[in-house]
Amino acid sequence: MIINFLFAAIKAGCPLLFGTTGEIMTEKSGNLNLGVEGMMFMGAFVSFYTAYKTDSLALALLAAFGTGVLAAMIYALLTVSLMANQNVTGLALSIFGAGYAKFFGESMISKAGGSPKLSESFIKSISEQPLPLLGDIPVLGKLLFSHNPLVYISIIIAVICTIYMSRTRAGLNMRAVGESAAAADAAGINVYAVKYIHICLGGGICALGGAYLSLINGGGIWNNSNVVNGQGWIAVALVIFAAWNPAKAIFGSLVFGAFSVLQFYVPRNIIELPNAFYVMLPFLITTLILIITSMKKTKKGVQPAGCGINYFREER
Repeated sequence: MIINFLFAAIKAGCPLLFGTTGEIMTEKSGNLNLGVEGMMFMGAFVSFYTAYKTDSLALALLAAFGTGVLAAMIYALLTVSLMANQNVTGLALSIFGAGYAKFFGESMISKAGGSPKLSESFIKSISEQPLPLLGDIPVLGKLLFSHNPLVYISIIIAVICTIYMSRTRAGLNMRAVGESAAAADAAGINVYAVKYIHICLGGGICALGGAYLSLINGGGIWNNSNVVNGQGWIAVALVIFAAWNPAKAIFGSLVFGAFSVLQFYVPRNIIELPNAFYVMLPFLITTLILIITSMKKTKKGVQPAGCGINYFREER
């Protein structure tokens, strides 16, 4: 039972890992994008529609990533070039993304004459399958090497982003811009280019989280009303829990994924709690993390100093 619980927790945490990794890349470059929920909504619809029309997982993921990049580019234009308020712009993106998915989702349902369903061949291509040899390892084979392809993609992206941030010159430039755009500019770093690139990259990764929710969690059927269900907001809080480190986000997404599926594994004859409590639990933990983090006095693992502050070059 414990193995099944951890296996389910990994699956439930996968979309959170996408959203958290994407938001970390954005915040490390000095921008706070609260539009994760909206980008996940957009990625969810576009990936499902592409899969529905083409039966191709690769095209579905590329479409979701491209949509996230486009949405983040609009956010970057408003906040980096036009210096709009980052909080307001991010919230507007969340509202727009949810409306976008629901509007075009309703149109897709209307044209299909009912809730559209992905083909059996596509569903089989994204099903959980043990990796050759590794999947046969006792216990660990089931727990770590028998997932759907997107689980492995999310972990690979988080690891690559961690290495990129800590081991490459471009990653160092990104972190420098996030801490002090003026100092980075004085050192010869193109601040605007760094911000645009990483905001767009982060948006694309966030949208892949939405793709997971619609393609994997949706059971092959488009759920127009509740496809993301607050996962984007949890991802924003998980950035803090992970201390702006994509590698730590892997563990953090597992923890939050465990809270999400806990209701299905708690023996009801021992602990009798209403289902609403378990539904509320991830959001309650999110709130507690935000409160506790705001009370921290240590400077280790804190938000980049320049995050959320618009940079105006003439004010240097």
